[in-house]
Formats: sequence, C-alpha cells, structure tokens
Amino acid sequence: MKSPLSQTPSDRNPLGDISVLYVSVLLRAAEAEGVNVQELAHRFQLPEQTLTSSAARISIPRFMRLGHAAIQACGNTALGLRMGALTRPVDAGLAGLAGECASTAGSAIQTLVRYSLLTSRNSRGTPKAKPEKRMLEFYSIRPYNPFNYFVVDSVLSAWTQFLRTVSGRWDVLERVSIEYPSTGMDELFEAWFSCPVQFGAAKNSITVRQDIWRQDTLQVQSAMHEKLTQLCDVEMREIQRGWTTGDRVKSLLTPLFRGETPSLETIASKLGVTPWTLQRQLASENTGFRELMDETRKQLARDYIRETETSLSEIAWLLGFSNPAALHKAYRRWFEISPGEHRKQFRASP
Repeated sequence: MKSPLSQTPSDRNPLGDISVLYVSVLLRAAEAEGVNVQELAHRFQLPEQTLTSSAARISIPRFMRLGHAAIQACGNTALGLRMGALTRPVDAGLAGLAGECASTAGSAIQTLVRYSLLTSRNSRGTPKAKPEKRMLEFYSIRPYNPFNYFVVDSVLSAWTQFLRTVSGRWDVLERVSIEYPSTGMDELFEAWFSCPVQFGAAKNSITVRQDIWRQDTLQVQSAMHEKLTQLCDVEMREIQRGWTTGDRVKSLLTPLFRGETPSLETIASKLGVTPWTLQRQLASENTGFRELMDETRKQLARDYIRETETSLSEIAWLLGFSNPAALHKAYRRWFEISPGEHRKQFRASP
C-alpha cells in the first residue's frame, strides 16, 4: 500500500487531504465540549488504528463534514477556536517540532508554514509566510458555509496558539483578518485572539507583533532545529517524487479554475516550459491538456456534489464553467445523470 508521501495526486482526493493529527485535535476539542467522540469517530469510520497512524490522512470534504457534525453535536459554532486552544506543536508533526526549537518565534512560525504540505494538501492553495510584514496567510476556501468556517478558525487560532507556546506570551498578535463575513461572534474572537479581528477581509491572515516575531523561543535548540528541518526537507521531496507531468498539471489546474478556464499557455508558464514542450511531454505520457482538464473537472465535480452542500452555480464557478447549464451538460456526459439527481443518490446512500 502506498504511503501518503508516495501517492501521486491522482491517487488522492482532488480537493485535498489532511493528516489524522488534525482529526485528533478536532475530536479532542469536541470531547472537551461534551461530545461522545467514540460515537462520532465510529460514524465517520475512523477506527483507533487509523487515528493513531502517523501516515493516515482523510479527505478535506470528510474532515469538513466531521467538523460540522461535531459542531452540531455540541452547539459551539466557535469550535475552531477550541481546536486552536488545544493544539500543541507536536500536532503539526515534524514541522511543529522543528518550529518549536527554532531560534525566534518568527522563524518558528515560518518553519511551521513552510512545511505545511507534510500534514495537509488542499487544492485551494497553500499557506504563506510574509516575514517582511510579519504576516501568515491562509488561502481562501470560498464559497464559505457552515461546513468550512471552522477550518479557517482552527488554522488561524492554531498558529496563534503555536506562537503563544513557543514565546510564553499571550498577546502575540497585532491583528487578525478573516475572509468570511461576521457570524455575530466578533467580541468572542477579539477576546480569544486578544487583538482586533476584521471579518469580511480580503484574505485570511494573522499579523504578529514585532517584539514577538523577534523574541527567542523557549525551546531554542539550533542543532535539533537543523536536524528536524533536514528531515522535513527529505519528506517534502518524497511527496513530489515520481510525479508525472500530468500530475503536475492537474495540481496546478484546480486553484486556477475559479470563474475561468486556464489556458495551456498559463500552465506551461507556471511549469517553466513552453506550450509546445508541455504538449510534447503530455503526449509522451499518452494524454493531453484538454483530457487532463476534463478529468480534473470530473473528479472535482463528483466530490463537490457528493461531499458538500455547495450550490450548482457555485460549483460551476469553482470549475471554471461559464454558467450552471454548462456544468449540467458536462456532468451528464461524465456520469449519465444530472448533478441534482446524483446528489440525491449520494444522500440516500449510507
């Protein structure tokens, strides 16, 4: 059986996957809120063997449904903040441990973000660190709905908790920006983050205080930091080892679909080759750009219909179709059933 590190993108859920390390944090937070997590884990087919495996991952849609179910069970729509409060450096795996022993808090959080691919992969994008602004950015996961608010909350609060842990300080942030609109809990969020929080912002981000960014970490150990980052680098290379040109094209397509159809020229430019070279490389793998685009859209469309409550108009936009009718036509061609009827079938299945 392939490990998550050796799987190619075609083996994985097209929307992305996440380590069960984060699933354990979610269940820990739910349990703290009084939820019967054994029943919840059983319901989502998460046996102890899976939850205790360092290599196991689940799909992003499954993680979102699990979080939504936990929120419904406990009634706390701010469960993501609870997750952040209960997050430890080790819950981010090697990246968390490497960051914990970095020289400064700024270096520590940059390490955590740099190696985020070791524990999560999302087709929407990757987190970014902007040291010149002391800012960490989490990509957009629009359209927002009750199934994914908690994801943004949990990531931003986990980063904040990580900074608190490595610095030993509570007031670590200057401000927080959250892309989705206010859900009426502004005061709770500002109290938790201990700084101004802007909802309906242009991006999801936290800005770290200058003195915290430069502060020595409590567990600074340069030799161990170097050793752990070397291990992280090895695993990062392992993740991408063996990817075909087609795999690389598909990994680039999804974030570019939104409202438009990416061109061959755009993808070739991102891969650093000419359009002709890209066509030749794909032909040598017995595929083509149009085929890969159609295959990627098919996989994503099925998972949006099966795993989310996203409307057809939103799915059409996410997949770069000009209108819902174009999505409907393509969906019938792929599955010989309308997307609406297919969703009903999925809902009727266990």
